[in-house]
Amino acid sequence: MGALDYLSLTKPRIMLLLLITELGAMIAAARGWPGMSLTLTALAGGALSAGGAAAINCWFDRDIDAVMARTCTRPIPSGRIAPGRAISFGVGLGAAGFFLLAATTNLLAAGLALAGGLFYVLVYTVWLKRSTRQNIVIGGAAGAFPPLVGWAVVTGSITLPAIALFAVVFFWTPPHFCSLALLLQRQYREVGVPMLPVVASDAGTRRSIVAYSLVLLVVSLVPALWFGPVYLVGALLLGGTILWMAWRGLSAEGLRWASRLFHFSLVYLAAIFALAAAGAVLSH
Repeated sequence: MGALDYLSLTKPRIMLLLLITELGAMIAAARGWPGMSLTLTALAGGALSAGGAAAINCWFDRDIDAVMARTCTRPIPSGRIAPGRAISFGVGLGAAGFFLLAATTNLLAAGLALAGGLFYVLVYTVWLKRSTRQNIVIGGAAGAFPPLVGWAVVTGSITLPAIALFAVVFFWTPPHFCSLALLLQRQYREVGVPMLPVVASDAGTRRSIVAYSLVLLVVSLVPALWFGPVYLVGALLLGGTILWMAWRGLSAEGLRWASRLFHFSLVYLAAIFALAAAGAVLSH
């Protein structure tokens, strides 16, 4: 048991992507750099909130994590961190994130960060993940809260551009995670988690990824109303690439295309928020 084990409970790679969306929304809301002090405290609060929710997720899913090859080496199922310590750590991080944001930014941002963590834990992890094929579709809202937090940090409010950025992340989640679920469908089947590839045919899953990618492309264009032509051109190229990769998956043999789509979707999300930030600054 060490610091790195506790760090791994926070799922730092996922956290980094969430912080990129929070930072992109902050710069877009400020139409420029929000200031070093505000940025650092906001990102620290967001990291604590997201990390706390992830640690509680690891605590709740410790039974299926012990079975799945992808997760069996995590600190709880491998015995390096006791379940009680893990959930205490997660709750403590979440509380620290709320109070840090409330003290250094505003109560709306703190409340949104808390709401995102609770949605991830209670709605996705506890309720949806093991009960419905729509787990990722609905549960994806949890990962869409950081842009709202970033926007609220800067403006103290939630306006239409923030909601548009929320929608981009929400509709990005199904093609991103369904492509991963295709790669891991045997492991999900073994633990009875009804991810789409487990409960639908391979062809049906591929068609769903195409449909989700098309919706994502359309939704991702809406923020151009506020972030200008630079964002619009970039969103068209990025969204078009996602759709093209998904379309090729309809007839591709094997799952190499799904691996490529999954990894490109990570680049996509970081790039789309970089475009939102750049577009907001340039169109100011």
